[in-house]
Amino acid sequence: MPKHYLYLLLAVVTETMATSSLQASQQFTRFWPSVLVVLGYALSFYFMAQTLKVMPVGIVYAIWSGLGIVLISGIGWVVFGQRIDLPGALGLGMIIAGIIVIHLFSKTAAH
Repeated sequence: MPKHYLYLLLAVVTETMATSSLQASQQFTRFWPSVLVVLGYALSFYFMAQTLKVMPVGIVYAIWSGLGIVLISGIGWVVFGQRIDLPGALGLGMIIAGIIVIHLFSKTAAH
């Protein structure tokens, strides 16, 4: 795996951790989840900045936000008991399809 894709994956994972912690922080009233929010977003933007050295911002942001949406929806479902209805699942499937199209067919994405 090229290093810039590893950085992008780390950006997605740390952003997902931060967003999950945001829910768990209960509007920043719980200390440790609040610390994870700040740390997670800081690390996410650092790793995304490393990826931007090689890949265009639009492609990086599309992949980062798309994967983040899908992962956080899964975490919301599993951890927080938030339901995903059929239109939501179809929308998430389209996001995944869009990421695959970008990765496989875009000449602007660095491979």
